[in-house]
Amino acid sequence: MTAMRESARSKAEEQFAAAQKKAKQALKEKERAWDQRAKQMAKQRALRLAKEAEDKAAAEQAETEAAAQKKKP
Repeated sequence: MTAMRESARSKAEEQFAAAQKKAKQALKEKERAWDQRAKQMAKQRALRLAKEAEDKAAAEQAETEAAAQKKKP
């Protein structure tokens, strides 16, 4: 009788360990996906900010050139 209990307990422990391993793996995959998404968002933000700065500089340069053109005549 105790051998059956031990066998059942051992089997249950193995199943529990397998479930825990699967849960850890799923969590790691989710974290990896979150990290990848965060990196992608940071890259896109950096590109957007760089473009906005470039556009601002170009607009300021065009404005100063237009002001210089008005002063020439």
